[in-house]
Amino acid sequence: MKVAKVIGNIWATRKDERLSGLKLLLVQPLDVRDDSTHSDPIVAADLIGAGVGEKVIVVNGSSARSAVNDMGTPVDATVVGIVDDLEIIC
Repeated sequence: MKVAKVIGNIWATRKDERLSGLKLLLVQPLDVRDDSTHSDPIVAADLIGAGVGEKVIVVNGSSARSAVNDMGTPVDATVVGIVDDLEIIC
């Protein structure tokens, strides 16, 4: 799992039919220690109704497909939670 910030929405009028009904977001993975970015933004399917500006929990790979309840759905990232608070204890 990764923490990311929602930075935009994605609309695609033509897409694989298995993506129909899925909201797509553009998310920026974050370094949780200081909220800095450490990689390029990614497209993620949204299962929970996250909005732009929110911090979210993102899963990748087979976990992303499992989250949408269909291992045949062509997703590599899925938003599965909205972060309310974060505490790092070192």
